[in-house]
Amino acid sequence: MPVFVVQSHKARRAGLHYDFRLEVDGVLKSWAFRKEPPVDLGVRRLGIPQVDHELSYASFEGEIKAGYGAGTVEIWDRGEYELIESKPEKKIEFELKGQRMKGRYIMVNTDRGWLLFKRKGP
Repeated sequence: MPVFVVQSHKARRAGLHYDFRLEVDGVLKSWAFRKEPPVDLGVRRLGIPQVDHELSYASFEGEIKAGYGAGTVEIWDRGEYELIESKPEKKIEFELKGQRMKGRYIMVNTDRGWLLFKRKGP
């Protein structure tokens, strides 16, 4: 099964944010969120797409010494996921199997970024 990871990233320039990453086609598709990702129904978070990362980055924790992302990275949650539906550039629905993020989630592309929220049941 493909993996997902959420890394809290305390960047010197951008401040604390959360990088949500899904394994897709051999890379980690990535979005940055200003607040913790939703773990409860009714909570929505807006994420901004970021550059793809190599799969090996899914286990990275530590200090980024230089550059735009300089700062501390810690794994906030990780696990496997099952893709339920994907309409590229519009909507992604998946089931997360992590420690904090469990259950069905949807990401919808809006004019401001990708909206992530937890969905009730199947």
